Amino acid sequence: MINDDQIILLSILAATLVLFVWNRWRYDLVAMGALLTTAVAGLVPLDEVFAGFGHPAVITVACVLVLSRGLLLTGAVDALAHRVLPTKAGTTVTIAVITGLGTLLSAFMNNVGALALLMPIAIQVAAKQQLTPGKVLMPLAFGSILGGMTTMIGTPPNLIVADFRIATGSGSFAMFDYAPVGLGVAGLGFFFVVLIGWRLVPRREQANADNFDTGTYLTEVRVVENGKVCGKTLKEIDGLMEEADAQIVGMVRDQFRVLAPNPDRIIQGGDVLVVEAEPESLAEILSSLGLELGEDRNGRVGEKNGLEKEQTRKKLHGEKELEGEKDESGDDLKEVVLQEFVVMPNSILIGHTAIDIRLRARYGINLLAVSRQGRHMIKRLRSTQIQTGEVLLMQGTPAVLAEFAADFSCVPLAKRSIHIPNKRKTLIAILFMAAAIGVTAFGVLPAAISFAVASLVFILTRIVPPRLVYESIDWPVIILLGALIPVAGAMASTGAADFIARLLLDKLAKGYPIVALVVILVVTMTLSDFMNNAATAAVMCPVAISTAGQLSVNADSFLMAVAVGASCAFLTPLGHQNNTLIMGPGGFRFGDYWRLGLPLEILVVGTSVPLILWFWPL
Repeated sequence: MINDDQIILLSILAATLVLFVWNRWRYDLVAMGALLTTAVAGLVPLDEVFAGFGHPAVITVACVLVLSRGLLLTGAVDALAHRVLPTKAGTTVTIAVITGLGTLLSAFMNNVGALALLMPIAIQVAAKQQLTPGKVLMPLAFGSILGGMTTMIGTPPNLIVADFRIATGSGSFAMFDYAPVGLGVAGLGFFFVVLIGWRLVPRREQANADNFDTGTYLTEVRVVENGKVCGKTLKEIDGLMEEADAQIVGMVRDQFRVLAPNPDRIIQGGDVLVVEAEPESLAEILSSLGLELGEDRNGRVGEKNGLEKEQTRKKLHGEKELEGEKDESGDDLKEVVLQEFVVMPNSILIGHTAIDIRLRARYGINLLAVSRQGRHMIKRLRSTQIQTGEVLLMQGTPAVLAEFAADFSCVPLAKRSIHIPNKRKTLIAILFMAAAIGVTAFGVLPAAISFAVASLVFILTRIVPPRLVYESIDWPVIILLGALIPVAGAMASTGAADFIARLLLDKLAKGYPIVALVVILVVTMTLSDFMNNAATAAVMCPVAISTAGQLSVNADSFLMAVAVGASCAFLTPLGHQNNTLIMGPGGFRFGDYWRLGLPLEILVVGTSVPLILWFWPL
């Protein structure tokens, strides 16, 4: 018989689900409202209301997001993506490779981060294959969702399920406990998507396509002494650059431009090549050919030199100069970023060169590239006259770049994933990420501790600059998790989970464990299509544990069903952030997702249930 506390709690949950689906308010605000309402109603002890924010699952999710940003900032994954993607393959093979890469990356980094990393490349791939962007974006998004279910850190629902398992007395799931079921589901789902599924995606024109194209850049790259391209001919290097959709349009040797360089000319260390390339191709060119930006010999503004330039700028502006000073945000002046700027018609830059305005001396800024804008050639980048409407790729500290934009009437573009590879930081990032995974996998340390240590190393080694640490964390997701974990605990303490479990068993499962397992999986998957997957997992875990208890069967089977169902949201753009991210670039409508999503969800149910019963028997 249902009691008053259960009625109140289930009413709060029902209202919460309606608000999630309505999407009128942000889901983190809705979740916080649900938490405070349950607290006021006396369903959650007052001293435990905010205990969810210290929950290991919440800490682990935050740390994984920081680590994902670190892997992105080093430029390592950009280079990997460009190296793996075929240059002359057919449509199916190309979609298979980019979807497979997204699936693989999402197993070890946040799947939203994996999609965001590969999305610009997917749009380029679609253009090359003469496809609408959605034909590549939806398979990539769904593949990255599938890959997340294969490890404990691949997606937040897996972390939540692992911690709820502790309540059963069996301890947490380990790093790769999800792999037997997850790999099977992800594998079959992957083959379906790349062989059949992408053909089911409706043809939609990309929304706001202009946002993704600022044209090609002209930039200078320097040949490293004894580097990979030393001793090769200009023709050989140009052939290698074609794989990255780049070409050599000029050459400088000993500070003099070589007019009409002979294709058979041998390249030497110290030569400067003027290259035409897309912004996203710069990382691939630098890493694959062993080149460095002409104005940036160390891949970044020299730390000592950068500080000296900043102090010079301070003197010119009559400001007090302090050794080791910081900008307004408290960050070291040595921290540098890349930013694109559009030159406005009223800018005093027009008709001047980087040398004229002393960009490096006055501001400590490097001009790395300038959009082609119909230019056929340039003498040297720093002596090229800047024209109205051009896009400049600049390197400097955030504060200095902001001041430059204000002084010279330039408009900064939205940030894009343009990352110059740094081999030392890349190696550190890979080693500590692998170490964190290994330590967790072998049970040496809990996931929250090992990934927190790795995150601290990323920050101390400036793989993730302090300024970007908090920007790297998806705070609405953190608030959502921290708020709903106590609410989920109230479901168990009030008996509401037991009531729902009995209702499902009596009305749908009729007491059959396998039918009950399917019901839990389908209900979880359906909820996940209309509300955040982490919230779905937090709500359904108590129900799954209670159902298993009433049937006297293994709770692990039902928890694994929740993990699979919460991860597989393919019917709408609401359930998973990956689905939302591709909606604009793919030009999708709300009803476009089910055409591929529905058969994929049916395949997931048909595949996962036998695998769960085999590896986690009732």
